[in-house]
Amino acid sequence: MPFWGKLLGLIFGFMFLKIPGAILGLIVGHLFDRAYSQDFNKLGGFGRFFTDQSGLKQQAIFFHSLFAALGHLAKSDGQVTPREIQLASALMDEMQLQGDARREAQQAFREGKASDYPITDTLKTLYDNCHGRRDILQVFLEILIQAAFADGNVTLGEKRVLDKVAKALGFKKHDLDYLIAAYDAQRRFRQRAGGQNQQASYDETHSLSDAYQILGVSEKDDDKAVKRAYRKRMSEHHPDKLAAKGLPEQALEMAKNKTQDIQAAYEIIKNHRGI
Repeated sequence: MPFWGKLLGLIFGFMFLKIPGAILGLIVGHLFDRAYSQDFNKLGGFGRFFTDQSGLKQQAIFFHSLFAALGHLAKSDGQVTPREIQLASALMDEMQLQGDARREAQQAFREGKASDYPITDTLKTLYDNCHGRRDILQVFLEILIQAAFADGNVTLGEKRVLDKVAKALGFKKHDLDYLIAAYDAQRRFRQRAGGQNQQASYDETHSLSDAYQILGVSEKDDDKAVKRAYRKRMSEHHPDKLAAKGLPEQALEMAKNKTQDIQAAYEIIKNHRGI
């Protein structure tokens, strides 16, 4: 149960009416705390992940918005494929969503599939509750991009949804184009790895091209620009920083995987350039 209402009520009540005011303030504060706690409980099963009031609503909204957007994306071509459902379920598994939390995620996914689902309103709520934190919102967008590639490529309908999501979250078209191209390069990166040591198993020419794409630079850029891009990409996906800014722990695995790809890409470029 929260206690700030009681504490503030006690202090302000005493300031204005001494002892009688303190008692009255304590009662009013208790009612406020109880109402606040009950309001949070309406957030559903996602609340079980959190042990304090800091960031509770923000993180629950992140989960609900994510799975609603995934449902909207899956339905963008008119039919939700088994692969897209499988990916949503796998994401729930990866985030360890069970019980009420999983049922709430499934419900959000179903709601998002409706053609008239108010996706823009949902994303505005997410943006406001994340206080416009770009790195958190970028991870959100990157998860959706990964889902769009579930069937091998991004379709026209999926691209329209991604455009809408990116705009609502404050990203420009060129930002989205980079993130899509970077994830496509990451997919090829991982496929060439074949579960073995990444650098040893990649085709040198194509791996180098994908490595530049992942960092968002070109072979024409100098070493200083490459290093700057590498540090920027690593900073954007640093798990500790993202956790501190409110990214749910259950979504951090995506960021960790991304940093591994960024690191591997930079190592290939460094070896090629001798830096």
